[in-house]
Amino acid sequence: MTAADRFRAAVDSRDLAGLEDLFTEDVRFYSPVKFTPFEGRTAVLGLFGVLLRTFEDFRYVGEYTGSAQTGTDGTVAPSAVLLFRATAGGRRIHGIDLLHFDEDGQIKEFTVMVRPQSAVHALGEAVLAGLVADGLVPEA
Repeated sequence: MTAADRFRAAVDSRDLAGLEDLFTEDVRFYSPVKFTPFEGRTAVLGLFGVLLRTFEDFRYVGEYTGSAQTGTDGTVAPSAVLLFRATAGGRRIHGIDLLHFDEDGQIKEFTVMVRPQSAVHALGEAVLAGLVADGLVPEA
C-alpha cells in the first residue's frame, strides 16, 4: 500500500490518529484560503481535525501519481494528486489534494486547491470557525 493509499484510507475512515505517522515533523500545508502555510505536524493535524468535521459527503474520485517540484526547496519528489468532491458550508466543492513525499514516503508538503470561488469562501468561513472553536487560532 502506497503512502497515498494510506492517506486516502485514513481520510475515508476519518482516522485522525492514522494520519499522524503519514506527515513529516516539518510538513507544510498550503490552504486555498490562507496565504501562508500551516507548518509542522501538530498544526496540520489540528487543521485536519477541523477539516474532517467540516467536509460533508467527502469522497475521493480519482488519483494521479508521478513526481513534481516541491515549493519548499525546489527538489523533485514523488507526488500524488487526489481528486475529491465534497460539500462544505452548503456549497458543493470540486478539488484536489497534491501530496509531495519525502524519501521515507511521508508527506512533506500538502497543497489543496478547490473550486468554485463561492465554495472557497464558504470553506474558509467554516474552517476558520472550526479553528477558533478548537482554540487553534484566536477569535477575530
